[in-house]
Amino acid sequence: MLPSSAFSNVLLGDRLDVMPFVRRTIGPVLDYDEEHGTDLVHTLEAYFSNDRNLARTGETLRIHVNTVTQRLERITKLLDDGWQQHDRSLEVQVAQRLHRISRRPS
Repeated sequence: MLPSSAFSNVLLGDRLDVMPFVRRTIGPVLDYDEEHGTDLVHTLEAYFSNDRNLARTGETLRIHVNTVTQRLERITKLLDDGWQQHDRSLEVQVAQRLHRISRRPS
């Protein structure tokens, strides 16, 4: 898990490069997407945006709820079983959002 001081620095805008935090937190998901042409990081975004509701996530992504479940299982294999626990979940959400923001054209 990321040391709390590094996580705080990212949140408090210490002007540190955020990509090391993103890579440490969701790097395996990003790598999997790159290698397999998937978009699991978008599934994470939809999942959190829909308050972890599987049915609404499926509606947002226009996929069946079983597909959402399968994708979340893949994410669990990539990030470990604890990624949905309170503190770790917050880190994953922040990393996912920082990743999205960093990909936007300036």
